Amino acid sequence: MTAAFLAITFGLALLVWSADRFVEGSASTARHFGMPPLLIGMVIVGFGTSAPEMVVSAISAMQGNPGIALGNAYGSNITNIALILGVTALLSPIVVHSQVLRKELPILAGITALAAWQIYDGEITRIDALVLLGVFAGLMGWTIWQGMQKRPDVLGSEMEQELDVRAMPLRRAVAWLVVGLILLIASSRILVWGAVTVAHGFGVSDLIIGLTVVAVGTSLPELASSVIAARKGEHDIALGNILGSNLFNTLAVVGIAGAIHPLTVGPEVFSRDIMVMAALTVSLFIIGYGFRGAGRINRFEGTALLACYIGYTAYLVSSIFAP
Repeated sequence: MTAAFLAITFGLALLVWSADRFVEGSASTARHFGMPPLLIGMVIVGFGTSAPEMVVSAISAMQGNPGIALGNAYGSNITNIALILGVTALLSPIVVHSQVLRKELPILAGITALAAWQIYDGEITRIDALVLLGVFAGLMGWTIWQGMQKRPDVLGSEMEQELDVRAMPLRRAVAWLVVGLILLIASSRILVWGAVTVAHGFGVSDLIIGLTVVAVGTSLPELASSVIAARKGEHDIALGNILGSNLFNTLAVVGIAGAIHPLTVGPEVFSRDIMVMAALTVSLFIIGYGFRGAGRINRFEGTALLACYIGYTAYLVSSIFAP
């Protein structure tokens, strides 16, 4: 059991480090090949920060652990909104200026409704997974079209400044991309093994481990990048990280896992986890959209989001000890 705890600790640390290197390398490589900053922020960074969830859930599905695969995806979405945005807004209230992000908020709400409808019968079939991946492909096409437009946008301007600060030679950028990806896969395998071993050793379900330890661990890249962006006043990047990650998690992460191996889950996933995720997504749409101007997530709303995360996690922990 000691080896399993060490595997989780080491796996999470290596996962966060390798994800950061992967994002930095891929973003710089894309910049060298002339990709617009807005497109880098929405696609490359969104994909990179969700890479930990993607790899962990894919490995979990291949190994027959659907609880970790789904718990990681949906738990990361809950963590992103309630914990990460809550902490970020407490440090620095988030003002949403980007028109692109304001368009993504209702899209995220709609995709969450699709996820709830699919999971209602207690399984994600391969057909469900292909639908998710099809929607994801369509959304990526729309995103690329948006990013290729030359219209000025606050998110694109903030991303361009960030890329200028982190500029690196092409050879180093490609090296970090490759090294980050290899270590990302290796650390994910270590993490999944440790999480499954601990779950079985303590009689805890894979789902609970996926919703808590694994979800928080794979969301650490979003936490670091959102807090740093908010402290720099790059509010649209801070929110863009979360929206991009949640879209990738709901569509690509669950879609890939379900395509590898159909996922069967208990009714509590719909009645508890999906409902919490849906409520948080709707609340984010309401407070972040800004129906009469720029959206804003203030410190009071950040505190409310953080309280929701603490309450949800406490409920999960209490369910472990319930008779």
